[in-house]
Amino acid sequence: MSLDAVKLGKDIVAALSGSLGDKWPDVKDYAESEAKKLAQTLVMIGTLRAAGKINDEQAALHLEMQKNASRMVLMTIEGLGVLAAEAAINAALGVIKDTVNKEIGFILL
Repeated sequence: MSLDAVKLGKDIVAALSGSLGDKWPDVKDYAESEAKKLAQTLVMIGTLRAAGKINDEQAALHLEMQKNASRMVLMTIEGLGVLAAEAAINAALGVIKDTVNKEIGFILL
């Protein structure tokens, strides 16, 4: 498996910044940190799944936990509501979906 956490993180940041628009300056530091965590989680999920240490259901649960954590961090920013946080995370995952799913060999995103 050749998922690159740094590249995934950059792609996630780009999607978040585009999705969050004028809120970006307020959330930039938080979003960059969450993008890094999300990318690292995806690499970890792929590695664990490839090694047979987790199954598809457990992989999906790991992803959902990280998405929830990222969502909560983004929602702590004043003026950024649930819908905006959810849309930003969905946009970020949408950008990397094909790459991640192909590399890990099953549909996670």
